[in-house]
Amino acid sequence: MAERLSADDWAEAALAALAEGGLAAVAVEPVAVRLGVSKGSFYWHFANRQSLVEAALRRWEAETEQVIARLEFLDDPVARMRSLLERAFGGGQDAAISFRLISEVDDAVVAEVVRRVSERRITYMQDMLCELGQPPEEARRRVLAAYGSYLGMAALVRIGAMDEAPRSLADLAMAELGLPAEPT
Repeated sequence: MAERLSADDWAEAALAALAEGGLAAVAVEPVAVRLGVSKGSFYWHFANRQSLVEAALRRWEAETEQVIARLEFLDDPVARMRSLLERAFGGGQDAAISFRLISEVDDAVVAEVVRRVSERRITYMQDMLCELGQPPEEARRRVLAAYGSYLGMAALVRIGAMDEAPRSLADLAMAELGLPAEPT
């Protein structure tokens, strides 16, 4: 007998679909196919497509908090930032989700989650730079440039201008942030 899927399994599959095809790709039938189940399984967990989209958005937002929590064990803010950037530029799914969701801000629910997640990420990075002695305004300016690079990389991958982000982008972002490119 097959293992029963959870609502979180559906949300994870919806995020993968979103990364590949945008919000329009988050449809019950294609996500069910991705999971290898009938669409009837969907209705055990969700009333409609919108509730699946909202579950996927909650999962994406929770993943940001999980990443931040995993970084907090590092005492050195430079090491935390390097780890964050290597993760961000090393994995394409979150960048693709971020880019695609920013393109969907005409949906009020999506817009609010994207704003919250983006602000949380930017503030977290800004706080690390302030911890290193940068003035808040300078830290924010630098973080906005780095976050913009992250989203721009996602756009370049999406249009086929590059296959994936090279690891050296973390070094470039570190330099833009005013931090040493190489681990200290």
